[in-house]
Amino acid sequence: MMDPTLAQTGTDVFNSLLSNAWFIIFILLFLVPMLQKNYLQAERKRVLARLGKSRGTQVITLIHRQETISFLGIPLARYIDIEDSEKVLRAIRRAQKDVPIDIILHTPGGLALAATQIAMALKSHPARKTVIVPHYAMSGGTLIAFAADKIVMDPHAALGPVDPQLGDAQGSYPATSLLAVAEKKKIDEMDDKTLVYVEEARKALAQMRELLQKILDGKFNDAARRDRIIEEFVSGKYTHDHPFMAEDARDLLGECVEINVPEEVYSLMELYRMEMGRSRPGVEYVPLMRDRH
Repeated sequence: MMDPTLAQTGTDVFNSLLSNAWFIIFILLFLVPMLQKNYLQAERKRVLARLGKSRGTQVITLIHRQETISFLGIPLARYIDIEDSEKVLRAIRRAQKDVPIDIILHTPGGLALAATQIAMALKSHPARKTVIVPHYAMSGGTLIAFAADKIVMDPHAALGPVDPQLGDAQGSYPATSLLAVAEKKKIDEMDDKTLVYVEEARKALAQMRELLQKILDGKFNDAARRDRIIEEFVSGKYTHDHPFMAEDARDLLGECVEINVPEEVYSLMELYRMEMGRSRPGVEYVPLMRDRH
């Protein structure tokens, strides 16, 4: 017959191993993602530094991955927001005045105020400005791209319309569509909320035209061409997600659009994963310091 003391000892050892195993699994669940995140961040910094050195530029990223994931059943997505504009403005402000800036854009757009701040800050930088679009820069991303001296796109990359969108928690509506509806209805057939939307749509369109003209000022000497660009991107003749592919953009904007994205940019995009929480990798940069001697 087995000694009860030995049986008890074996059970204690098994329980101890089981407890330690669960502890190790618990640690790995936190440790592995942290190590992976640190590795990706270090690799991104390395690629950014290499790209900046090879091009002689201050490279800034504004990258919003849009893979469909969810947390507690709530879908997560990334857009240009005030936090992004604060970081990008800080990076532009810290760049030396004689150092060209490259911004790598991958975004569906976002808050008009944030995109406007970035576009105007980029336009005011005295050295050469280049926006690189490996996949797409829609809406507010396109607004930022217009502020650059040069737009470098993948052959299959896209820009998008910048026509204003108005709405609330129930949905958003193109400003031009609201005005079109107002023209087809009598004023007594519309409720107060719709009338307010129509008035705001009229203001939003006028403001966007004025803003785009200010951003494009000095970029095109041909006023007719500038007006055509504003008409194509603001008038609402297309849906808001209509893609202006690289060739379309080149036809409209001319030689400032190039189709030769550096290979390092594609390598950089592979190092981005959509992350949950407030620590997001959307805006990053490695300062390029030139030797003053």
